[in-house]
Amino acid sequence: MEQDKSYTGPHDANDLAAGYTSQHRIAEYCGISTAVLLSAILCVWTLSSPALSGWWTPLAAFVGILMADFTSGFVHWLFDSWGDLDTPIFGKLAIRTFRHHHVDQKAITVHDFVETNGSNIALTVIYSCTGFLFLRGEANLFDVFVGQALLCATLFTAFTSQIHKWAHTDAPPKIVVLAQRARLIISPDHHSLHHTAPYNRNYCITVGWLNGPLRAVRFFETLERTITAITGTLPREDDIGKDAALEVAAEVGVIPVDAEEAKAIVARD
Repeated sequence: MEQDKSYTGPHDANDLAAGYTSQHRIAEYCGISTAVLLSAILCVWTLSSPALSGWWTPLAAFVGILMADFTSGFVHWLFDSWGDLDTPIFGKLAIRTFRHHHVDQKAITVHDFVETNGSNIALTVIYSCTGFLFLRGEANLFDVFVGQALLCATLFTAFTSQIHKWAHTDAPPKIVVLAQRARLIISPDHHSLHHTAPYNRNYCITVGWLNGPLRAVRFFETLERTITAITGTLPREDDIGKDAALEVAAEVGVIPVDAEEAKAIVARD
């Protein structure tokens, strides 16, 4: 497929933008409130534990960042590749946002704090609840290490969409530019590959450190091949259209035909 940093999928940007409703915003406010409360409790439990050791904090922070980066990539891949606007619960709350971003990449740069970060902050509830399982009762050094890692993952996951927004912003703050150049957060040039055909790379959008390793082991391609073999569903069909999805699936080996055969199938259809 031609390498182009923009594309027009089967959806209309204005229709997708109109899908951000007052009910969606209320859900984001509720998610933010719950997540902040639970993360605060996790922070208190972790920092007040007698087993807390500052020597392990840098490693816990590193693990937490990788956890956040992987989460951003997995969720990004999941909603880019599967489902549609009519998917129960997630169609309107999540998939719509991903479809909108792909047909209007700059729309995210004008979203306010809640619309940009609400869903990601709400997602961190999973980290907090996991941390509670480790820290309940008498926590040992490992339990506290997990708590520290989850707190760091909470911070980076909560602001993954803000980091993503900066990657699309024409003139982000200077400190953000420095962090991007230092590869401490996702940079515009690294992320631009995701918006280049065949649109199936660099899903991790927090720091992007895991994009290379995941691509090297063909992590997402293997998942796609397995899901398609079981269900017969093409990844990204709702996102880029059936013809393009078929061509990409053939190109990366998700379906057992080569790119030329896929083009012939598209031409026959």
